[in-house]
Amino acid sequence: MLWLKALHIVFMVSWFAGLFYLPRLFVYHAMSEDDPTRQTLAVMERKLYRFVTPIMWLTAGFGIALIAAYGLDWFRQQGWLHAKLVLVGLLMGYHFYCGHLLREFAAGRNARSPVFYRVFNEIPVLFLFAIVILAVVRPG
Repeated sequence: MLWLKALHIVFMVSWFAGLFYLPRLFVYHAMSEDDPTRQTLAVMERKLYRFVTPIMWLTAGFGIALIAAYGLDWFRQQGWLHAKLVLVGLLMGYHFYCGHLLREFAAGRNARSPVFYRVFNEIPVLFLFAIVILAVVRPG
């Protein structure tokens, strides 16, 4: 059980690191005015997204393994976990939206300002606070 928790946490931290950095690359990309820099940023974005997507799935997989290890009866009684899973689902939506945005950048179709991406970059921080508080405090 402790190994499952440890691996879940390690992959979660790694996933969040990617979610913190990828939108920051979008800020730089939206600010860039020269083609070589935009091309370099597009490569960096693509490689980071391809690296962090399997980490997202590993985070989810170890989370599901933890739920299975605790059992269905336990799961039904954990309201905090249901709320956490909703947030994780929304965070996965954010992750996939980042994939959409990087495809837009790669195609030269970005329509958003650097300010948008600066705000967009802060969204994972809000998810992190809420998810960690739910997992640690377990409000009842």
